[in-house]
Amino acid sequence: MDRTSVIGLILGIIAVGLGMYFKGVTPEVLINPAAILIILLGTAAAVTIAFPTSEIKKVPKLFGVIFKESKTPTIEELIPLFVEWANVARREGLLALETKIPEVEDPFLRNGLMLAIDGQSQEFIRDVMTEEIQAMEERHQANAAIFTQAGTYAPTLGVLGAVVGLISALKNMEDINQLGYAISSAFVATLMGIFTGYVLWHPFANKLKRKSREEAKVRQVMIEGVLSIIEGQSPRAIEQKLASYLPSSERQKILAQGDQRDVEKA
Repeated sequence: MDRTSVIGLILGIIAVGLGMYFKGVTPEVLINPAAILIILLGTAAAVTIAFPTSEIKKVPKLFGVIFKESKTPTIEELIPLFVEWANVARREGLLALETKIPEVEDPFLRNGLMLAIDGQSQEFIRDVMTEEIQAMEERHQANAAIFTQAGTYAPTLGVLGAVVGLISALKNMEDINQLGYAISSAFVATLMGIFTGYVLWHPFANKLKRKSREEAKVRQVMIEGVLSIIEGQSPRAIEQKLASYLPSSERQKILAQGDQRDVEKA
């Protein structure tokens, strides 16, 4: 579970709920079928028109990506793994890494390791793996665009809902009390449109983009690790090279662990 997505969603609901309470607005006003229909169904309709079926089908899966932690290994997990592989390759040769393939769960890393064991050139491996990263980023950008567009449409549909509500309210101006209630209800659509647009859809799109960038960074580390093993670099050199992708504090921690291992081996 991605806690930041859940916590952010809860905080957004609490913020709007408390704001309404302090302003003296009762929660009952949100029970407005017409506003809900215009915002939710209208946004879904607009997005469906804007994107092909093949991309719309991915939306349920994208919610899973937003609210679940990524299964991609972290850089901190990869560094000791590549150090271990480098030790094996230097002692027993590159072909000895074939026994490690069943242990690799990530398909991208497994494919890179298999290419290295098969004796492919470094340039070929880099090209293949880089192309795969670029294709992944393009897919992720298209996925995030769905929520970006939803965030653009929802507030505008909120205005549309308010206009429809005002038209209905102005049709019957004899009862002043009912008129005030009708006008306040008309703006519920605007509230829902702004809330879903800027508290849900736009943040969802940003979360997808951030996860995509992080995954691309991890996969770049995988490429450098595989190529470094092919080049025959020392485990310590590989550790320092891959640690450069980490923030300074995390880098020092990884290198300190490497120093400790060297001391224990000595």
